[in-house]
Amino acid sequence: MIDKETKQELIKAYGKNERDTGTAEVQIAIFTHRINELTEHLNKHPKDHSTRRGLLKLVGKRRRLLNYLMDRDIERYRAIIEKLGIRK
Repeated sequence: MIDKETKQELIKAYGKNERDTGTAEVQIAIFTHRINELTEHLNKHPKDHSTRRGLLKLVGKRRRLLNYLMDRDIERYRAIIEKLGIRK
């Protein structure tokens, strides 16, 4: 789970304003934060298969959002993968 303060920081960093939760950049940033947390968890608990399934679902959601952003505005796509350090 992501706590409220961390989520607000991500929204301020990647959103247009503090109430902007729907843009692709904010959603991608939140998914990336959750993916990083789950990856750390799986490094400690390698046999936790239900968490692994959840992680793969999150990665797929983030990939679909990135594809959407790439189709709509390539500059925003390049900016977000640069800021988050996502490689493709």
